Amino acid sequence: MLDRVAVHQTRLRTPGLGLDAKGVALGAKGLVLLPSIDRLVAFLALYTRQGSLGDILRSLVVEVVRSKLGAREVTLLFAAESSDRLDRVAEIARLAGGYCFTGTSRHFVQYRDAAAPFGYDVPQILPSDAALSLYHNAFSQTYEVERRLDVRALLLRLEPHLDPAAGREPGPRWLVAESGLGPALIRYLSRSSVEAEVGLCEWPPESSFDDAPVLRYLFRVPAIPDRMVPLLTSTPGLGYFVPVAPGAAVEIGFRHPVNLRACPVFSEAGLVLFRGRGREALEIAKLPAMGDVSAFARVELSREPAVARVTPEGDARRPPSVVLSLRLVPSSEPWRTVTASWIRPEEMQLLRHVAYALGPETLRRARIAFTAAGAFLRHPTGIEGIPVGEFFREVHPGLYIPAGYDAVPAVAPGVLFRAMGAPAGQALFIGRDGRAIGVPEDAFVPLETALLEAQQWSPLAAQSAGLTAALATELPEVVLGGVGIRPLRDLAPPDASGEPRALPPGGRAPQ
Repeated sequence: MLDRVAVHQTRLRTPGLGLDAKGVALGAKGLVLLPSIDRLVAFLALYTRQGSLGDILRSLVVEVVRSKLGAREVTLLFAAESSDRLDRVAEIARLAGGYCFTGTSRHFVQYRDAAAPFGYDVPQILPSDAALSLYHNAFSQTYEVERRLDVRALLLRLEPHLDPAAGREPGPRWLVAESGLGPALIRYLSRSSVEAEVGLCEWPPESSFDDAPVLRYLFRVPAIPDRMVPLLTSTPGLGYFVPVAPGAAVEIGFRHPVNLRACPVFSEAGLVLFRGRGREALEIAKLPAMGDVSAFARVELSREPAVARVTPEGDARRPPSVVLSLRLVPSSEPWRTVTASWIRPEEMQLLRHVAYALGPETLRRARIAFTAAGAFLRHPTGIEGIPVGEFFREVHPGLYIPAGYDAVPAVAPGVLFRAMGAPAGQALFIGRDGRAIGVPEDAFVPLETALLEAQQWSPLAAQSAGLTAALATELPEVVLGGVGIRPLRDLAPPDASGEPRALPPGGRAPQ
């Protein structure tokens, strides 16, 4: 049995355990013990449903441990930082069938619950050299580390679940075609006037009997007409994928067990395509060179160049061109890909207050650019965690419009981007009045480097002479002796007024 920590208790027996500002027993690290791998997947699915794994991902260590009886279990070790974080982790761990502990190095004690609001302490430390020693009200056990699990490799091995409603909302899509179907799909998209980009990807041979790499065509389509979806999803050799996170996409009609948007473990320079029906995921380390499918359109040359005859009346009868100005209208569609915000100069003070509450992963991944019109903030996985300024959604790489608005006329995002005529290396933000502002890409810097100002410090010279003189001073010695038969013989009695009298010459008090 463990000892409950009392109010204002200061002495604890567990090594590395202390009290936080609330009086809760808390170590430098938190630990979750789960009985199996499937419980680990359930824990990750529950945790990423309401929060991001990026806050603990930098310190997260997942290991398979073995007890003295040979039972294998799974542990998650991470930086505790505060009791608020551990409270949420403990609730999710109990729901997933696990236990939550806190400690610092090898000894971890059960984290607080309703029976002990301030936590627990061990009555006695187990004498063991094991890698882990866990103390719980129901058990006390030691574990040895067997192997470490990589979170990214675990997510790649998880098979998506069948979900017919998944990926039905409009948005950009990824298409994968086998080498024999790629040219036909290029002609089909070009003939249907569908804006798309295509690239050719290579994978190693599937067996040792193949001497050539596996080739597949990769298509990036901003929007697919509804009439094409049945053909693209039912044709063998074609894959239809929905982006769910930067660097990750899942086949339509399937859902990954873990919210990949809350797990920033995939590189944005590459792409991982999760396929259903028991097939392995397709991993692309780096996206290939992409080109517009219109470049593959059929070209026909006439035998003789036609000479156009221009009459004076032809120019006069030419109808005027139809040119419309860009407008933004409110939209009832749900917000998607909200990855940027525009912070006006009067809102900068609010950003300074909010920055103190941001996590390290958010500060590291966010990018900010300072201009005369204010600050422009971007985050690849979503800007909702920084509630400052006006939110913008990315409708095309480098093109942002306010969240909750649509551009009219309803042209394709690529057409709108080309109509802006912005040079390369510019991020365009279209305001609600239809005016566009360009921000150079090289002006965006990490938020963590732009926030903290230079700290002042002063050098302090060391003085060795004063310390040497202090060490050379001899210390006085105090010796206790006997008091004798008359210990008060040197003290004169007081006079009539109560004041002490001086001793007469000779040092003896009168009798």
